[in-house]
Amino acid sequence: MNPRIESLEKLLGGPRDGALLRFSLGNEYLKADAPRQAADCFRAAVDRDPNYSAAWKALGKALTQAGESAAAADAYNDGIQVAEARGDIQAAKEMKVFLRRLQKSA
Repeated sequence: MNPRIESLEKLLGGPRDGALLRFSLGNEYLKADAPRQAADCFRAAVDRDPNYSAAWKALGKALTQAGESAAAADAYNDGIQVAEARGDIQAAKEMKVFLRRLQKSA
Protein backbone atom coordinates (compact mmCIF):
# COMPACT_ATOMS: atom_id res chain seq x y z
CA MET A 1 0.00 0.00 0.00
CA ASN A 2 0.98 3.61 -0.54
CA PRO A 3 2.96 4.85 2.50
CA ARG A 4 1.16 8.22 2.44
CA ILE A 5 -2.22 6.46 2.60
CA GLU A 6 -1.00 4.24 5.43
CA SER A 7 0.21 7.22 7.42
CA LEU A 8 -3.07 9.12 6.96
CA GLU A 9 -5.15 6.06 7.84
CA LYS A 10 -3.29 5.75 11.13
CA LEU A 11 -4.71 9.16 12.09
CA LEU A 12 -8.34 8.09 11.54
CA GLY A 13 -10.35 7.98 14.73
CA GLY A 14 -7.81 10.08 16.59
CA PRO A 15 -7.84 13.69 17.72
CA ARG A 16 -6.82 14.92 14.24
CA ASP A 17 -9.62 13.07 12.47
CA GLY A 18 -11.74 15.61 10.68
CA ALA A 19 -12.83 16.90 7.30
CA LEU A 20 -9.31 17.92 6.26
CA LEU A 21 -7.82 14.53 7.11
CA ARG A 22 -10.59 12.73 5.20
CA PHE A 23 -10.16 15.11 2.26
CA SER A 24 -6.39 14.53 2.21
CA LEU A 25 -6.85 10.77 2.36
CA GLY A 26 -9.39 10.94 -0.46
CA ASN A 27 -6.90 12.83 -2.61
CA GLU A 28 -4.28 10.16 -1.98
CA TYR A 29 -6.74 7.45 -3.00
CA LEU A 30 -7.49 9.38 -6.21
CA LYS A 31 -3.77 9.55 -6.98
CA ALA A 32 -3.59 5.79 -6.36
CA ASP A 33 -6.43 5.22 -8.88
CA ALA A 34 -8.86 4.06 -6.19
CA PRO A 35 -11.89 6.30 -6.84
CA ARG A 36 -14.38 4.32 -4.74
CA GLN A 37 -12.21 4.57 -1.63
CA ALA A 38 -11.62 8.23 -2.45
CA ALA A 39 -15.37 8.82 -2.69
CA ASP A 40 -15.86 7.23 0.73
CA CYS A 41 -13.29 9.62 2.19
CA PHE A 42 -14.81 12.67 0.52
CA ARG A 43 -18.29 11.65 1.75
CA ALA A 44 -16.85 11.44 5.25
CA ALA A 45 -15.30 14.90 4.78
CA VAL A 46 -18.61 16.51 3.80
CA ASP A 47 -20.38 14.65 6.60
CA ARG A 48 -17.97 16.31 9.03
CA ASP A 49 -18.11 19.70 7.29
CA PRO A 50 -21.07 20.11 4.90
CA ASN A 51 -19.71 23.53 3.83
CA TYR A 52 -16.40 22.15 2.50
CA SER A 53 -16.68 23.16 -1.18
CA ALA A 54 -13.45 21.47 -2.24
CA ALA A 55 -14.60 18.17 -0.75
CA TRP A 56 -17.88 18.35 -2.69
CA LYS A 57 -15.96 18.99 -5.90
CA ALA A 58 -13.57 16.12 -5.19
CA LEU A 59 -16.49 13.82 -4.33
CA GLY A 60 -18.03 14.52 -7.71
CA LYS A 61 -14.71 13.81 -9.42
CA ALA A 62 -14.20 10.53 -7.54
CA LEU A 63 -17.73 9.35 -8.27
CA THR A 64 -17.30 10.23 -11.94
CA GLN A 65 -14.10 8.20 -12.08
CA ALA A 66 -15.88 5.33 -10.32
CA GLY A 67 -18.55 5.33 -13.03
CA GLU A 68 -21.30 6.57 -10.71
CA SER A 69 -22.58 9.41 -12.90
CA ALA A 70 -25.90 9.99 -11.12
CA ALA A 71 -24.25 10.17 -7.71
CA ALA A 72 -21.55 12.45 -9.14
CA ALA A 73 -24.20 14.80 -10.52
CA ASP A 74 -25.89 14.88 -7.12
CA ALA A 75 -22.57 15.69 -5.43
CA TYR A 76 -21.86 18.49 -7.90
CA ASN A 77 -25.36 19.93 -7.45
CA ASP A 78 -25.02 19.86 -3.66
CA GLY A 79 -21.53 21.31 -3.92
CA ILE A 80 -22.69 24.14 -6.18
CA GLN A 81 -25.36 25.11 -3.65
CA VAL A 82 -22.83 25.05 -0.81
CA ALA A 83 -20.23 27.02 -2.76
CA GLU A 84 -22.71 29.67 -3.87
CA ALA A 85 -24.08 30.05 -0.35
CA ARG A 86 -20.54 30.55 0.96
CA GLY A 87 -19.56 32.95 -1.81
CA ASP A 88 -17.03 30.49 -3.19
CA ILE A 89 -17.70 31.56 -6.77
CA GLN A 90 -14.70 29.83 -8.36
CA ALA A 91 -15.56 26.43 -6.88
CA ALA A 92 -19.19 26.82 -7.98
CA LYS A 93 -18.10 27.69 -11.54
CA GLU A 94 -15.76 24.70 -11.70
CA MET A 95 -18.44 22.30 -10.45
CA LYS A 96 -20.93 23.70 -12.99
CA VAL A 97 -18.43 22.97 -15.77
CA PHE A 98 -17.81 19.44 -14.47
CA LEU A 99 -21.55 18.86 -14.17
CA ARG A 100 -22.17 20.00 -17.76
CA ARG A 101 -19.40 17.72 -19.02
CA LEU A 102 -20.87 14.84 -17.08
CA GLN A 103 -24.33 15.49 -18.47
CA LYS A 104 -22.99 15.71 -22.04
CA SER A 105 -21.19 12.40 -21.72
CA ALA A 106 -24.30 10.63 -20.40
